[in-house]
Amino acid sequence: MTELKPLTDATPIKTPMLPDAQTVTHVEHFTDDLFSFRVSRPQSLRFRSGEFVMIGLMGDTGKPLLRAYSIASPSWDEELEFYSIKVQNGPLTSKLQHIQPGDQIILRPKPVGTLVHDALLPGKRIWFFATGTGFAPFASLLRDPETYELYDEVIITHTCRDVAELEYGRRIVEALPNDPLIGELVGDKLKYYPTTTREDSPKMGRITTLLQDGTVFKDLGIDGMTAETDRAMVCGSMGLNTDLKEILEGFGLREGANSDPAEYVVEKAFVG
Repeated sequence: MTELKPLTDATPIKTPMLPDAQTVTHVEHFTDDLFSFRVSRPQSLRFRSGEFVMIGLMGDTGKPLLRAYSIASPSWDEELEFYSIKVQNGPLTSKLQHIQPGDQIILRPKPVGTLVHDALLPGKRIWFFATGTGFAPFASLLRDPETYELYDEVIITHTCRDVAELEYGRRIVEALPNDPLIGELVGDKLKYYPTTTREDSPKMGRITTLLQDGTVFKDLGIDGMTAETDRAMVCGSMGLNTDLKEILEGFGLREGANSDPAEYVVEKAFVG
């Protein structure tokens, strides 16, 4: 794992040359395929934890090359954090993976998204279901005090192929109880359920299978999931989203939206 030093007072900040330019302050590479980075936050930007924005770089054609990225930092953070996969031949990530502190990216300050508390009806337990970089919006929500004020129990599941791919999420979750801002709120409310599908780990299997056969509930000491008590958010591949929608609706949960809150929501912006 290679870590680049965060921006310091001695690091020169380049004069903005890109449209909607923000300066990279920190980059960390977790695997050959995953990295996170932090950038300066526009003073005017307001967002709800769980939302996403369009970010990118100038393309070879001279036009902005933009993609939707969930903001992984909570709404109160002074900077913006993002968590990304590296696609070696990808138009954007083949370039984005090489950014360093002091570089600039394009950030369109118009946050949107469905993975927000406003899209859910009140409940007692919230489930965050993530695969891969789908952990990003939950990295924001897990660090937001509102999450623990709204729910008695918070469960984050994260499914990846290999153990190293869980590292970003693991660090965030393990740091929360000692966080000076929200540690007391988190208390014993948070339960972390990581699984792998390829490399051996303490818990193997797809989260969909583990839900269907009841393993998740047994492991967590929960009777099951009901529309009266449980709420859920989903961020992953098209296959995961489709399968989890069917599973959640089998438990009696209905899909919600900002304009029509219900028991679960799915982020569709990152799947093709």
